[in-house]
Amino acid sequence: MTAEVRCLGASGQLGYGIPPAAFDQGIATAPDVIAADMGSIDPGMAALGSGVPMAPQLGRRSDLEMLLTAGVGRGIPVIIGSAGTAGGDANVDDTVALVREIAAERGLRFRLATVRAELSVEIVDRALDAGRVRAFRPDMPLTAARLRQTAHVVAQMGVEPLVAALRAGADVVIAGRASDAAVFAAYPVAQGFDMGLAMHMGKLLECASQCAVPAGRDAIMGYIGDDSFVVESMNPTRACVPFSVAAQSVYEQPRSDWVEEPGGAIDLREAVYEAVDARRTRVRGSRWRPSNPYTVKLEGAALAGYRSFALGGVRDPILIPQLGEVTRAVARVVEDALARVVDRRSYELRFHVYGQDAVLGPLETVRTATHEVLVLIDAVGQSAEIAHAVCGAAKQYLLHAPYEGIRGTGGNLAIPFSPEIQDAGPVYELSVYHLMEVDDPAALFPVELNEVGGGPPGALP
Repeated sequence: MTAEVRCLGASGQLGYGIPPAAFDQGIATAPDVIAADMGSIDPGMAALGSGVPMAPQLGRRSDLEMLLTAGVGRGIPVIIGSAGTAGGDANVDDTVALVREIAAERGLRFRLATVRAELSVEIVDRALDAGRVRAFRPDMPLTAARLRQTAHVVAQMGVEPLVAALRAGADVVIAGRASDAAVFAAYPVAQGFDMGLAMHMGKLLECASQCAVPAGRDAIMGYIGDDSFVVESMNPTRACVPFSVAAQSVYEQPRSDWVEEPGGAIDLREAVYEAVDARRTRVRGSRWRPSNPYTVKLEGAALAGYRSFALGGVRDPILIPQLGEVTRAVARVVEDALARVVDRRSYELRFHVYGQDAVLGPLETVRTATHEVLVLIDAVGQSAEIAHAVCGAAKQYLLHAPYEGIRGTGGNLAIPFSPEIQDAGPVYELSVYHLMEVDDPAALFPVELNEVGGGPPGALP
């Protein structure tokens, strides 16, 4: 085992542009591996349900090209997790296609490992029947009927499939849905470094320089040794100090001393954060606690309907205090006006009033007067036609709604776009969010190894 591994975290999420100066500095610092996360279900279920990545293709292609040309050209392995945002098969295929295009254009040749994470509904159904699936929340039970409504299901892989791909000789790994931390921990673990330290380091590198002050999305380097690791932002204006590193360690976690991951948890109870200098922090004492049985998180998306929306500004000081009452009245008018052609059970209509509790709703505690608000009319229907009709009616009746004290005969909304109604297409909802017990942490995630740029394809035995 080498004395140290240098892991370069290229980006907090591929597809939105990589600040080039910090990335170039990272490459100049001679990393042993380049890794990046490409997504999660944070942006919602659209990417998994539709198979279309959330990040624009222009950005995805540019970021992938930066990583591939820097890594392959220097013999540095490249690992990308949660490909195409959600890590389903269609998302992975989209990313692999871009990788192949870039390789052909740039004359790159390498061994590509594709690690899939999408599961058939039948696999999950069998585990459900065997009592090996449990819910995170008691109000979200999983049934066979709900599974049948689910378009796609992915399991979140840990380090084991990624390590298998690296040990098989992969130069580039494109993985489906994966633990963010595992994407960065896989190479050090494959080299024999401590799992607890590697996963904790991965937890920090996953968001790039967010663990620095001031926080940012610049590339970050993790240096892991036998008893500790060091993190350093590749932007010289950002400093990884003990407080910011400790804070990022529990990012998105319900506990400050315990981070759940596939197959176990990172135990932070004895973790120590100490400054190496003004810009770097050393971490020691992190421990890996395996779970028994081994569990993976399942994420599934089901079609919920089709969305249409409209926007309008309101600046009438007489109308604004009454908007809650007025929009409720409009909803009743829409239901009555469309009753002959649209079943009320076939749609949902919401009015989000930005500037008036739209973010927190009834939980809002700050009450201040405002002189203008934005009304978002959001209609989701069982068909695109229903959604469009409901949204159009709601817009029209709100535009001309009467209210107490009105001084004109209409024109309540300042509508910024024409056409006023925007059709957003299918809407997907979270239908599976559960833990599943597995016997083999790598068996669910098949690895395929192929030569890119020449040579015969072959499957990993």
